[in-house]
Amino acid sequence: MHRFANPARFMRVAERLLPWFLGLGGILLLAGLYQGLIASPADYQQHETVRIMYLHVPAAILAQGFYFGMALGSASFLIWKHPLGDLMARAMAPVGAALCFICLVTGAIWGKPTWGTYWVWDARLTSMLILLFLYFGYMALANAFDDPSRGHKPAALLAVVGVVNIPVIKFSVYFFNTLHQKSTLFAEGGPSMDPDMLLALMLMLGALGFLATAMAIIRLRGEMTVVKLRAARHGLNRHDDATQDVKHEETTR
Repeated sequence: MHRFANPARFMRVAERLLPWFLGLGGILLLAGLYQGLIASPADYQQHETVRIMYLHVPAAILAQGFYFGMALGSASFLIWKHPLGDLMARAMAPVGAALCFICLVTGAIWGKPTWGTYWVWDARLTSMLILLFLYFGYMALANAFDDPSRGHKPAALLAVVGVVNIPVIKFSVYFFNTLHQKSTLFAEGGPSMDPDMLLALMLMLGALGFLATAMAIIRLRGEMTVVKLRAARHGLNRHDDATQDVKHEETTR
């Protein structure tokens, strides 16, 4: 896998996959919306409000997955000095933050008719809010310095340290008193939900997964372009400085 650590080589592969991710994501999104809004049944307790699940749950899963991927990229940057790891983490952070925000907003909308309130300081809600703050903190640190290279290491350290929040989110429903139910998708013995609901959930998870990955690839392309422009500008400045030195020497002679 080390040969794919080269940003240019990795980007060539990612560019070939990008149209497929966009196409598959669009198809699965249409199928998931039909299955979730029309074909799947209403819940016997939550009635039609259960359909928020088809956006809320995939967004929650992917927000955690993107942060874990961001932490892996940051770790590879800190340990092996792979620039691609840092670039990938920077590209994934805004996408993961958007997914986390969608999760929290849809959860609040779902919570009002289900729990009678938009927000409670529930263990899982609080840990997901912390995840959003970790995303914001990473992006703030990465862009806090005039010289962008100074923000690489502290942002990467935050991403690696913050990954401890992921198991807290996962197991909060088991270790704390929480309004959230235990997992029905990854339950022991298999998913414990109606097959039509499960199909809608899987379609939406696939759709958001492909589309979010495509957005991360597009952002990665942008990050690489910025790095190239910065390097070219730095080289031009060095050339100008060298020219000025030569002219100064000729003048003094």
